[in-house]
Amino acid sequence: MIGKSHIAILLFCFGSILFAQNKITVDAVVDIDKKSITISQTIIYKNESDDALKEIYLNDWNNSYSTKTTPLAKRFEEEFSTKFHLAKSEQRGFTTITSLKDISNNKLEFTNLINHPDVIKVTLHSELKPGDSYHLILNYNLVLPDATFTDYGFTKNKNFDLKYWYITPTVYDGKWNYYSNKDLNDLFVPKADLELKVTHPLNYKVTSELDLTRLDLTEDKKSQITFLSGKDRVDTYLSINRFPRFSFVQTDDFIVLSNINEKGLAPTDKAVLTDKITRFLTKNLGEYPHKQLLVTEIDYNQNPLYGLNQLPDFLRPFPKEFQYELKLLKTALKKYLDNILLINPRKENWLSDGLQIYFLIKYVEEYYPDMKLIGTLANIWGIRAFHAADLDFNFQYFLYSMEIARKNRDQPLATSKDSLIKFNANIANKYKAGVGFNYLDEFANDIVLRESITQFLKTNTIQNVSVSDFESFIKKETTKDIDWFFKDYVGTRKKIDFKIKDVDTTEDSIKVTIRNKRGNTMPISLFKLKNDSVIGQTWIENIVGTKTISIPKDDTEKFVLDYDNIVPEFNQRDNYKAVNGSFLNNKPFQFRLFKDIEDPDYNQIFFMPLVEFNNIYDGLTLGTKIYNKTILRKRLNYRFSPQYALKSKSLTGSASVYYTHNLENQNLFDITYGIASGYQSFAQDAFFTSIRPSISFSFRDDDDFRADGRDFITARYVSITRDIGENATVTVDEPDYGVFNLRYTHSNPGIINFSRFNADFQLANQFSKLSVNYEFRRLTRSNRNINFRLFAGIFLNNDSDPNSDYFSFALDRPTDYLFDLNYLGRSEDAGLFSQQIIIAEGGFKSMLDTPFANQWITTANFSTSIWRYIQAYGDIGLVKNKFEKTKFVYDSGIRLNLVEDYFELYFPLYSNLGWEISQPNYGEKIRFIITVDPQVLLGLFRRKWY
Repeated sequence: MIGKSHIAILLFCFGSILFAQNKITVDAVVDIDKKSITISQTIIYKNESDDALKEIYLNDWNNSYSTKTTPLAKRFEEEFSTKFHLAKSEQRGFTTITSLKDISNNKLEFTNLINHPDVIKVTLHSELKPGDSYHLILNYNLVLPDATFTDYGFTKNKNFDLKYWYITPTVYDGKWNYYSNKDLNDLFVPKADLELKVTHPLNYKVTSELDLTRLDLTEDKKSQITFLSGKDRVDTYLSINRFPRFSFVQTDDFIVLSNINEKGLAPTDKAVLTDKITRFLTKNLGEYPHKQLLVTEIDYNQNPLYGLNQLPDFLRPFPKEFQYELKLLKTALKKYLDNILLINPRKENWLSDGLQIYFLIKYVEEYYPDMKLIGTLANIWGIRAFHAADLDFNFQYFLYSMEIARKNRDQPLATSKDSLIKFNANIANKYKAGVGFNYLDEFANDIVLRESITQFLKTNTIQNVSVSDFESFIKKETTKDIDWFFKDYVGTRKKIDFKIKDVDTTEDSIKVTIRNKRGNTMPISLFKLKNDSVIGQTWIENIVGTKTISIPKDDTEKFVLDYDNIVPEFNQRDNYKAVNGSFLNNKPFQFRLFKDIEDPDYNQIFFMPLVEFNNIYDGLTLGTKIYNKTILRKRLNYRFSPQYALKSKSLTGSASVYYTHNLENQNLFDITYGIASGYQSFAQDAFFTSIRPSISFSFRDDDDFRADGRDFITARYVSITRDIGENATVTVDEPDYGVFNLRYTHSNPGIINFSRFNADFQLANQFSKLSVNYEFRRLTRSNRNINFRLFAGIFLNNDSDPNSDYFSFALDRPTDYLFDLNYLGRSEDAGLFSQQIIIAEGGFKSMLDTPFANQWITTANFSTSIWRYIQAYGDIGLVKNKFEKTKFVYDSGIRLNLVEDYFELYFPLYSNLGWEISQPNYGEKIRFIITVDPQVLLGLFRRKWY
């Protein structure tokens, strides 16, 4: 039987057939205590294609939280987050469908797709012909996830922030465009007329971008009913909140609802700034088709203004009005475009993202042309000497997009959003697209691109469009050849990189030869300068290899490519060429204190004071670092660091020179070679000098940048010489030595599933040896950590001193004769620092009677969870020394895994030595892992973004 509510819905649906429009009606009853919503829903789906349809696919993104194996769960894992995996079952959400029928009350077969549990396939009772509509009547219950996962769901304050909560149809345009939720806020739905009836507790208020139709009470007057409606909608956000903080600003264009805040800014100032923004939006994006625009703090936090704007309030170098204005503008641009530009937000997201940043650039150019990249800091004595102080605010978009390109981690703009690494999806690709539109704007100077984009948006407001529609429109507007933009700039990873190769002067002309260092068809601007002032500009197109242009001879002193920083060029350091002059005239040297943003006008050399702690023998070291590394990565990097050690009262330091080749569109993506050297203590009054020439090859799956798997091959030669003073606490019996080292590493550093394999070969005058190491970690579905490590090493020959274990394999604490490991007290055999352990070679934690092997060794290390970060560990192994029997070794104990590989404690319990916990001086048996290198600690951050 069909209930009264269903009859009302059906009558409404029959009346709607005449309008030939998708329509969704939702009757939702909210249960706060159970964090659930019971829904009765009708979907009128119109077949706007030329195909007859036998099934319809529905989005059920609330069900993406249902298990630890959904695409959403795997996405969290890929970005090194365990918050979803470790969550309790009741914190996750799911959908239970109790019935799904057609208008004739026929039950319809439906199933969740195996690879997409948040997509429902519905088999229709009768074929849906082109132009016809089909009615789906659903009853289901939503259990909402905690908002800690994606910011949407049930909050800790018992509020509801809902997005993609009710079931919606997917888009069919010759194929069904369904895909799973991956926390990218990119659901692709056809526009529909919406009618929402939400029954909720009296002390809650419903906020939505939809129009409020009316408010009512239930018959028992214990709950409130909020009625909402909207035409041609795609937005699904709904807030059910006890204490909503949304401000209401009525502007001349439309209403803005917002809970974006800025401390210390008066409501009247916010209203004035809001009105200013709505005028800009209406002028550039066309008239907003709805009565109100809703922008939330969640929207902003998921897509903030990265950089200095994220500093704490007391450090921010921008006026609070400017802060608020850009926060609101950026968020409103995104929301506005999402609601009027109906493109596939996963496959063609670059267009919407690029337009958002492009208009953000234009806004700052129009209203804040003098705003600097570092804000008011640019006026402070000392800071204003930096090149960063000279740069405009909008330079940040080039800077962030080039940051990832210099690391060889950039991806084409046309890449599907779920295939982008996090840094590209959230920052780099958005900025590259926006900078690209600005580049296109300057090049296509026969049109005003801004006005053409506005016309396109006005013409296609709330219409299904694609990138190809936009491309065709813009190409018709201009007479310039702009194929390069859509083919090379958008569709590939090709970099823009030009060089002024030569400038020749004759009696009546100047010939300028420009070299295109990359295989692309993108244009470049050429400027003529005199007394550092621009006296001419032209665009050079179709440079294949090199191109020489001839211009009448005049008083030009210097030619510069892209002088106004419009072109997002990979390397700007070879863009200058003086008509008459030497190398120093083109790029004089510039000396600066502290690292700066790259200034292509100069050869920059930086100095930075150093205060470091490398080991207990040198103590604090004071010195300086002389280097050429800027904010953006360079191919050639050098560093010289002379230092004075306060404890050893000696000069120490290091030096290195490395060059990196970036290779694109192949598995081998990086070749780095160079040399490093260093001088420091390894014991009291004992020093070593190391010289390390090396070459390394890095491989990845070029088709999947998000894959964690990497392969590395490194070849190096390590030369070690030692200087032993009169007061040294160690003696050295082995002569100085050199070791050739060849290593292969395969690494898959996932946070749920981790594996790494090493094969290491070493060759020296005294020995040759081969070892393999395999590590495996897994976080099971029951949240149990399982760690396993296997090590095996063998001497191919060993002519070293049989009375010395300096080159031997170690069971628990390697001698580290290559000086690779960061021991704080590497020569200590007693005291706290002798208890530092680095898991290498045997990986044992107990200090047994057979600590070394000069023939072969094989060990296995295992640990597993007991409770949270407390684990039990056990090690077993076989140790073989010359002229001795093979010895079986073992130990076991408790491991406090506070931060994996960075801070851990090991408490031995039982081993070959017996019950260690009952033996004297037990505190000396406890081992610890600690990492103090800031670069290593930064890896915890980088892995989530790169």
